[in-house]
Amino acid sequence: MAVSLNRVVRTPLLYFFILGDVLGAGVYVLVGEIARVSGGAIWLPLFAALVLACLTAGSYAELATKYPKAGGSAHYVTRALGPAAGTFVGFCMLAAGVVSVGALAKGFASDYLAALVTLPTVAVVVVFLFALAALNMRGIKESLGANVIATAIELGGLLLVIGLGGWVLARGDGDPGRLTRIGTAEQGSIGAVLGGAVLAYYSFVGFETSVNLAEEVRDPRRTYPRALFGALLTAGAVYVLIGLVAGAVVPTHVLADSSGPLLEVVRVSGGVPERLFAVIALVAVANGALLTGIMASRLAYGMGRDGLLPAALAEVLPVRRTPWVAILATTAVSLALAVTGEVASLAATLVLLLLVVFTAVNVAVLILRREPGEADHFRVPVAVPWLGLASCLFLFTRIDAQVWLRGAILLGLGVVLGIVNAVRSRSPAGPETAAPTRV
Repeated sequence: MAVSLNRVVRTPLLYFFILGDVLGAGVYVLVGEIARVSGGAIWLPLFAALVLACLTAGSYAELATKYPKAGGSAHYVTRALGPAAGTFVGFCMLAAGVVSVGALAKGFASDYLAALVTLPTVAVVVVFLFALAALNMRGIKESLGANVIATAIELGGLLLVIGLGGWVLARGDGDPGRLTRIGTAEQGSIGAVLGGAVLAYYSFVGFETSVNLAEEVRDPRRTYPRALFGALLTAGAVYVLIGLVAGAVVPTHVLADSSGPLLEVVRVSGGVPERLFAVIALVAVANGALLTGIMASRLAYGMGRDGLLPAALAEVLPVRRTPWVAILATTAVSLALAVTGEVASLAATLVLLLLVVFTAVNVAVLILRREPGEADHFRVPVAVPWLGLASCLFLFTRIDAQVWLRGAILLGLGVVLGIVNAVRSRSPAGPETAAPTRV
């Protein structure tokens, strides 16, 4: 009988987990890309993306409190659509996770670190990933405790940018009029906002990883919705403020041409060492890799326990009660991706993979409303998952054709694995499609 994970995560730890994962390192480069597509009104696409993210987050909140299991998306879709669909969705989520960790490890070892010290890339990647794996294996409480510190640094850096931007405006510099300029020479106002919202939506990705901690959360029916929506609203407020100060303080073309757009705000304000932001960025990258690694290992554990992946992945340390085999397996794949340099070609498929997952989750919440689930679980209005589904279908139309071609390989592997598990589920020794027995 499988051993359950340790329920030690309370609302503050879960809140910081989600906030740290959503804030991530992407915001440090995303603002310039939004400016290129949308014009000076950077804040508007960021706000629109927050609304879109909250729709699918509502579906996750309902399912995570109804079925508080470590398998997350794969577990929900298995219950709703069977083991083939559950395996496919779980594989998409798992693939996105290990590629993301590999990409972040590569990012940690390259430009940001080079601003401080020069070290061999491969050595940095190996040490970085296995240090994160050791922290993950030691315990979820210790991992999330480190995340609280990292998220505070990460958030502090963004608040510093907001404060510096406010100071520039207070002394009479900048141009607040840019905040109402929507559109570019290539895009009208509506197209600019929609195009920018698609980019900005990527910055809110990360909230979905938290459902894989549901089995380690105390009283998930109360804790999870509060932490999820609290973190999303906090991140949204920070992003909108970043959009306001960056758009007003720095000319739009400068933001669009910069690889470090927030650094442009610092330069305009003056008086703050630029190396400070290299350190903050490194903390953001490391924190994102830690949190995504936690998600990937818990998802692999849950799928192994449900019979969708090898059962060895469900092995848990007897004292720490952390999924050590799943942690080592997902770390090894991320290491291979980072060292071989394949991360750059796969990273663009992350959003495609996650949109597949989000679509399936919104469908699952509608189907599973016929099941009672946990008593008094969180429930969203029925319009929310329908709107979440519509938003995912819209975002699919914005995915580049080249990304679809690359993603087809991973999606194809997921389909094959799903078919194999569907065949196995029909045999007497096949995986269970029902919820596993509690201990």
